[in-house]
Amino acid sequence: MESLVTSLPIDYALIKYIHILLFVYWLGGDAGVFYSSTFVVNDKLSRDARLTAFKIFVNLDMLPRYCLALMLTVGGLLAEYVGYEHPTWQMIGIVALGPIWVWVVHAVHAKEGTDFGKLLAKGDYWFRFIMIFALVGSVAYHWSIGKLQPFPWLAAKLLIFAFLIFCGFMIRRNLPPFVDGFKAMAAKGATPESDRQMHDGLMACRPYVWAIWAGVAISALLGVWKPGA
Repeated sequence: MESLVTSLPIDYALIKYIHILLFVYWLGGDAGVFYSSTFVVNDKLSRDARLTAFKIFVNLDMLPRYCLALMLTVGGLLAEYVGYEHPTWQMIGIVALGPIWVWVVHAVHAKEGTDFGKLLAKGDYWFRFIMIFALVGSVAYHWSIGKLQPFPWLAAKLLIFAFLIFCGFMIRRNLPPFVDGFKAMAAKGATPESDRQMHDGLMACRPYVWAIWAGVAISALLGVWKPGA
């Protein structure tokens, strides 16, 4: 039976290409964020140089955020092409999710500090929290009824994606000292205390950054290899 997606004039190769680009820019963008952060905490650089590095750090960080927001939509479309069919209502939600989530991520960044931006940020936070459990619960349910069992690699990719969102939560949880130290440096200049805060906050986040890199790389491998298919 032809699915909603495969019946439309959407080219499989194009969607697969976009999926590959999302992996590339997610990992590449994250590597750039990681590298630029080392200049922000470098106490041998001038205040202005560190402020410039922070601007690069923040703006470059938007790239992997956009990639994450689009990944479920593109992955859902690809799943249709390999034989995993979604109900029409679910497919409509999957297609709508990417553009809406990208808009929210962009608006949170563009409207930072405003009441609207804070409201969106809070909504995005809880949406991601719910998504972790929704993804795990969905995989468990569809595996138990047998629908996902012919696609074990797809089940693994969805669980990895939930893990990546979790890592993002842990980064948010550990980042405040870095932010507080940076604000102090930006306002009054660097001090041993502000440098310590930035360094400690960044070091606390790094294990989760590395976990995200590993998760994205493993997910890409599963998509190419498709073990159990």
